[in-house]
Amino acid sequence: MKFFVDTADTAEIADLAATGLLDGVTTNPTLIAKSGRKFLEVIAEIAKLVDGPVSAEVVATDTDSMLREAAKLLTLGDNICIKLPLTFDGLKACKRLTDDGVKVNVTLCFSATQALLAAKAGASFISPFVGRHDDVGFDGMDLIADIKQIYDNYDYRTEILVASIRHPVHVLQAAKIGADVSTMPPNVIRQLFKHPLTDNGLKAFLEDWAKTGQSIL
Repeated sequence: MKFFVDTADTAEIADLAATGLLDGVTTNPTLIAKSGRKFLEVIAEIAKLVDGPVSAEVVATDTDSMLREAAKLLTLGDNICIKLPLTFDGLKACKRLTDDGVKVNVTLCFSATQALLAAKAGASFISPFVGRHDDVGFDGMDLIADIKQIYDNYDYRTEILVASIRHPVHVLQAAKIGADVSTMPPNVIRQLFKHPLTDNGLKAFLEDWAKTGQSIL
């Protein structure tokens, strides 16, 4: 499974990228607004921090304007992936862009039939929002399983990018289903490293080592 970080905090991205475990970045207008910085400036900086795809989202709602915004965003780096909403106009723009070889991430997916449409439009990634799905009384992982089954049935190449992840269990469940990507806030990625038994074991090892009075260096 690929790991993307969902943030516009360039310091966090740089730190996580240094692990070698980060495969890409997703952003959205809300995350950019929280950064307090200029949109184009942030996206260009992020694109230099990682080799993998950087999802940059349009804010237009009609197809022609989306395409014009996409053209501007694509100038910010060779690894820019255009993020489009799962709307009628968004899917028309997706088809146009993917026909031209542009990577597209279709976002705000909440049903398997929406995901089917995105795949037919040639999307590189589909972003189902599991956390928000859970919030309204549905099981977000059922959605992931349905999309996975449909894509496998027809051999669609669109990658399932699980979004709106709230905790490590979401990552585990998505990996067991066979989703291609999990995009997570930085704190969730950091939680994946944590386990109390690991911490306790390391503490015991270090205490025992200290008693020997030895040094490796």
